[in-house]
Amino acid sequence: MAFQKITESDSLYNNLENMPVRELLEGINKEDQKIALAVKKEIPKIEELVKGIVKRMKRGGRIFYMGAGTSGRLGVLDASEIPPTYGMSNTWVIGLIAGGDTALRNPVEAAEDDLEKGWQELLAYKINSNDTVIGIAASGTTPYVIGALRKARENGLLTASVSCNPDSPVAQEADIAIEPVVGPEFVTGSTRMKSGTAQKMVLNMITTSTMIQLGRVKGNRMVNMQLTNQKLVDRGTRMLMEELHLDYKQAKRLLLLHGSVKKAIDAFNNGE
Repeated sequence: MAFQKITESDSLYNNLENMPVRELLEGINKEDQKIALAVKKEIPKIEELVKGIVKRMKRGGRIFYMGAGTSGRLGVLDASEIPPTYGMSNTWVIGLIAGGDTALRNPVEAAEDDLEKGWQELLAYKINSNDTVIGIAASGTTPYVIGALRKARENGLLTASVSCNPDSPVAQEADIAIEPVVGPEFVTGSTRMKSGTAQKMVLNMITTSTMIQLGRVKGNRMVNMQLTNQKLVDRGTRMLMEELHLDYKQAKRLLLLHGSVKKAIDAFNNGE
């Protein structure tokens, strides 16, 4: 039986150009409500992946996202948010997109069709068996992702795929295949919509739970966040006020002295 792309199936809606704005918005929203339920079904696989990642990251391993187009951009986005949110170096979670940084804003012709390119890019990072490669492809057919996963798996790395078609070619190359099947898009084939949202949700779950497991959160607070603007300085100050029972001025001085909420708490508790 030939592989069927649900992501390319005809929309459940038609004559979109004749719909009033309210009807368009309600239709999109109705479809979006299916996404969280599709992701929920994949939680056991996401759990398996996170446990594998945490074990490897405690040994110095990294996460590599591989994707093209919207999928690649989502991987780069998730990776880029780890340093400011959790205070981790940008060398721990790395997003690679077919066509390089140019492809973040503009399509790069045929970049995703190169079966060897992804693996070549991974080799530049001196990858090893402690690393994890996660291929992101809504269709599940992207050669750039398939080739990278295939070689990574052959070389002993933990591999996972995030696709919105069941039993896709990309899933066949992964140790753990995460497949939130969200159905046809509101605009036929526009996988930046439901498929992209499902992928973003999965990536959020992977890295958020991983960072928590690695001790980058205390209680429910981002105690390792980078203090890159006044809003975050104020947030960190109020965390210290609550945690250490200091007034605002004392807490802010301590925060700026040590550079993060966690370091400030540790220093205070050690009498520094």
